[in-house]
Amino acid sequence: MAETSGPEFCLDPRIAATSHPLVSLALSDLRLQDDGRFPWAVLIPRVAGAVELADLSRADQSVLLDEIALAGRLVRSTGAAWGLPVEKLNIANLGNVTPQLHWHVVGRRADDPCWPGPVWGEGAAQPLTGEQIAAARAAWATLVP
Repeated sequence: MAETSGPEFCLDPRIAATSHPLVSLALSDLRLQDDGRFPWAVLIPRVAGAVELADLSRADQSVLLDEIALAGRLVRSTGAAWGLPVEKLNIANLGNVTPQLHWHVVGRRADDPCWPGPVWGEGAAQPLTGEQIAAARAAWATLVP
């Protein structure tokens, strides 16, 4: 498993500025993207210098896949809590603007403002409300023992 407490890992300030911390998992930090139009999680593996999936060990890749599936369950639960039921999960690793390895897990539905196109760069993000953040944290609490 990757080292998670070393001084070399530092969250990219662009990710920090556009998301809210939720929890630290075995490998990744799980955050909420600051856009209330979509239930949207971001996973950032705490591996210094990682840019591509291939930068992770095979063991860490396996852990990351499990964490992506868990983030999908969180996004579905959050969408239900927000009254925005998720019909489809979009899971992506782009890194064109922010090269630090991170994965987006976005809950989509046919009536969302960007459907069926991508969410990136489309329309203006609507900052999360305190109620949305609280509902996402409560949704997380239902997923962990």
